[in-house]
Amino acid sequence: MKIIFPTDENNGYLSKRGAHFGKANYYTIITVENDKIVDVEVQTNPGHASGGCANAVTNIMTFKPDALIVGGIGGSPAQGFANAGLAVYSDQISATVEESVARFIKGELQKIGERGTCSAN
Repeated sequence: MKIIFPTDENNGYLSKRGAHFGKANYYTIITVENDKIVDVEVQTNPGHASGGCANAVTNIMTFKPDALIVGGIGGSPAQGFANAGLAVYSDQISATVEESVARFIKGELQKIGERGTCSAN
């Protein structure tokens, strides 16, 4: 399973999670097999200024993820990911990607619906 985390630093699974998925500096991509991290990849976020959050959805989907874990997300991008068939989960507790992966594996994260979690879209 390939899970994407928006991050503002390039420290692999020790990176702190980014606050805004579309404006994060990096996407930390974690591959999990048999409940263990087996690969970590970090990609620079190409940005989304000209296309708004629709570009962020397209950018993330190019990595062919199975899940996206965010601190929060607006309704428009949440709908975009729902339309693309990507499961989006919320984690507002974990400080690092590694902690968030552990919570995901334990089933402690809730899936976000197409309405998102933020009031600003």
